Amino acid sequence: MGNTANIWIIDDDDSIRWVLDKALSKAGLNTEIFSSADDALEHLGNATPAVILTDIRMPGTSGLELLNNMQAEHADIPVIIMTAHTDLDSAVASYDQGAFEYLPKPFDIEDAISLVERALDHAQRGKTQLDIQDGESLIIGEAPAMQDIFRAIGRLSQSDLTVLISGESGTGKELVAQSLHEHSPRKSGPFIAINTGSIPSELLDSELFGHEKGAFTGAQAQHKGRFEQANSGTLFLDEIGDMPAASQTRLLRVLSEGRFFRVGGREEIKIDVRIVAATHQDLEQLVKDGSFREDLFHRLNVVRLRIPALRERREDIPKLVRNFLKRTARELNVDERQLNEEALNYLCSLPWPGNIRQLENTCRWLSVMAPSQTVQLDDLPPDLREQESESMSSEPGWEAALSQHLGQQFNMERDNILKELEPRFERVLIETALAHTGQRKIEAARLLGWGRNTLTRKLKELGIET
Repeated sequence: MGNTANIWIIDDDDSIRWVLDKALSKAGLNTEIFSSADDALEHLGNATPAVILTDIRMPGTSGLELLNNMQAEHADIPVIIMTAHTDLDSAVASYDQGAFEYLPKPFDIEDAISLVERALDHAQRGKTQLDIQDGESLIIGEAPAMQDIFRAIGRLSQSDLTVLISGESGTGKELVAQSLHEHSPRKSGPFIAINTGSIPSELLDSELFGHEKGAFTGAQAQHKGRFEQANSGTLFLDEIGDMPAASQTRLLRVLSEGRFFRVGGREEIKIDVRIVAATHQDLEQLVKDGSFREDLFHRLNVVRLRIPALRERREDIPKLVRNFLKRTARELNVDERQLNEEALNYLCSLPWPGNIRQLENTCRWLSVMAPSQTVQLDDLPPDLREQESESMSSEPGWEAALSQHLGQQFNMERDNILKELEPRFERVLIETALAHTGQRKIEAARLLGWGRNTLTRKLKELGIET
């Protein structure tokens, strides 16, 4: 049975277009071919593809420029970049710009079909959330930075590459690690987590690699470590930056060789484990300081995912609050609380140094301590309400700073101040909005209350490159 979804093939090489068109059509996929990215972009106003397969170097608009355009205005459409081996570096560089995958030339036609089908499946699922067994979302996030995390998890779903997750404490690094496992070829295997920073250094080797009976005082029976427990699955090493130097050396050897001895043991243990590590620290700086092994860092830093702080994704706070309040009400068997608009807006304005963990604890407190089902601003925990008075008394707002600047300019008898300040003000607005949306122009224009054409004109007038 044919698939009604359209696959766009864009290449200036007639033979490449012909081969892909025939092969994908034979596989039951509908195709549309274009000899240039400009033709495809012109056609984009009349039709929307499910997947785009494009060459990287073509006359006129290049594949990378097309990718940038799609990420800005159609980020949900997977784009597969075709590249000759000599162009591989530029293709890899475009990974950060949102390419779904790469197809090196010359390619095997079966690989091309398989890749397109995977991209099509990804597009048709259209997930912005990742499901777990109870039907709820393991990770919630509609902010652009979280969508990048979801896309990365999707891209890694067919591999078991080592992943290093960085982010502040409380941002949900373990949830991302668990999602990487649940959406991987190892999902039927165990997911084992260990916080390497919370275990005394003299016990860490035993926890990781196990020990034999009598290996040390108190070792009354054989103990299998986390590596053995995670065999054929995923081992999550949390707070890897706090690992003692001696354990780092042994971990490096295990990652290199895939085998080890239990503490006090003589039998070599072979394991097949995927490693996902996480840290809130700057590992590169720890390497420079000499407290973290550089070779171990490079072993772990195969794919890096940075989890944004909650203050960087404030638009997710209302949904997170509703989710936490609903879950807590079910767990504690109490009436579900709801925040009024004033209280919710106030929560969205806070810095949340403890990130999602702090927000979840706040929702638990409200579920028990709030006097009524509808939570008012005065019902919030005292420490959160104190932050309001502190911020109001110690941090002047942008209006006060602007007033001070204007006073200085007027004292200097400057004229025509608005003409000077207006473009600077608009530049700040635009650059901040684009940074927030990951350079997606349509989303940035919506946030600013402008039309797309207005934003495009402002970008040109101010000389802002995206």
